[in-house]
Amino acid sequence: MSTIVLLAVTGLGLGALYFLVASGLSLIFGLMDVLNFAHGALLSVGAYGTWWAADGHLPGAGSGGLGFVLAVAFGTAVGTLAAIVLELALIRPLYDRPREQVLATVGVGLAVPALLSAIWGPDARPFPGPAALSGTFGLLGARIPVNRLVLVGAAAVVLLALRLFLGRTRHGLVVRAGVEDRAMVTALGTDVRQAFTLVFAIGGAAAALGGALGGLYYGSVDPGQGTSLLIYAFVVVVMGGMGSVAGAALAAVGVGLVQQFANYYTTAGLGDLAVVVLLAALLLLRPRGLTGRLA
Repeated sequence: MSTIVLLAVTGLGLGALYFLVASGLSLIFGLMDVLNFAHGALLSVGAYGTWWAADGHLPGAGSGGLGFVLAVAFGTAVGTLAAIVLELALIRPLYDRPREQVLATVGVGLAVPALLSAIWGPDARPFPGPAALSGTFGLLGARIPVNRLVLVGAAAVVLLALRLFLGRTRHGLVVRAGVEDRAMVTALGTDVRQAFTLVFAIGGAAAALGGALGGLYYGSVDPGQGTSLLIYAFVVVVMGGMGSVAGAALAAVGVGLVQQFANYYTTAGLGDLAVVVLLAALLLLRPRGLTGRLA
């Protein structure tokens, strides 16, 4: 029983990490029709920004207490800024040229890990997380890592915030209307481009937060971390329904649980194969994913 509880909670933590990455990817694609292959690079920027700040390079930040919160905020802010620069400098001129979009974002996705590797080396760096989050607590006979609950809590907050943004705010409504008929919204005096930049910033912030907290989950950061997590993020987005944030949340939970249980009860590494089989089965039964609609 304790093993099942441990695998379930750690699977939820892994699913929460996948959702943090996939939520921004789903939001950007669903609202802006931009398939952003540089999304993993934004995660890496957030992860290294948090690691750099928590390692003592940013005054006031550190690996304990409020200092770590400040480090996570710094890493998320750096990732958000990188997303804004990416949208303004690269994506905005290519909104009507999807093929060039793909090539450009793939190039950024390859260049950023190479740049991080050139600056800090290709080897993984230990992540200086706070001692309070490195311990465990008891649950039904199992010892659960505390940081898994942090990931689940962060994912829940992000999911709620995104749904409120899309359904209850003016900017969210403007973006949704702009996707349907950009010319009409512009004619009514609203600059859709600013709203699209906001969406890209929110998506980048979610990815950067995933990178910051991913360091807690893995205990280290490395240049290729964002690229590997991006693969699972795409799986989650497809399974959840292209553009559906709620669907991405459901799919992320399923992927995290299947991967954890399969890795434990079968040969190590078969968890990835189990995820691929799950994706194929779902697409055969529901080609549009779990929800197949926006949010």
